[in-house]
Amino acid sequence: RFLSVAAAATAEPLTLDEAKLHLKVDGNDDDTLIIGLIAAAREIAENVSWRTYITRSYNLTLDYWPAGGTLWLPRPPVQSVTSVTYIDSSDVTSTMSTSDYYLDTAAGRVVLAYNSTWPTVTLRPRAAITVRYVAGYGDTPGDVPGMAKAAMKLIIGHLYENREAVVVGSIVNKLPLA
Repeated sequence: RFLSVAAAATAEPLTLDEAKLHLKVDGNDDDTLIIGLIAAAREIAENVSWRTYITRSYNLTLDYWPAGGTLWLPRPPVQSVTSVTYIDSSDVTSTMSTSDYYLDTAAGRVVLAYNSTWPTVTLRPRAAITVRYVAGYGDTPGDVPGMAKAAMKLIIGHLYENREAVVVGSIVNKLPLA
């Protein structure tokens, strides 16, 4: 299994103004730093939650069809499946018919339709199947759940206040993340 971004998000889950309000920053001197912290906080929060906050397209590449009739899609919530393509042993690419599967958006999975099977051709030895899909809560910061935004604000606050991994004084201590 290999997951790659096919089309990046066009916004971050937090605006610069939201982050500055949380940090109690009035001026513009640290805007570039804060914008970078927003991106870092999103990456950390998405990796911990294994979710996608702002709409983005992914390619999930597989070597073989999953056992059973369910193909799980990482980084939900899943909005749609663009295509399910596969490459046979002669390097011919085919697209699976949308009538052969349905998308369970709530669970983030592709499920075979009744009386359908995964294609039975001999697949090339690796990277034979690609599922392109769209995931995320929406296109704007307002679409992102408050809990995710709150977690990002905690991370941003920590990174903004503690720009090094240790505090040097009479005793050196590693700083815990909130």
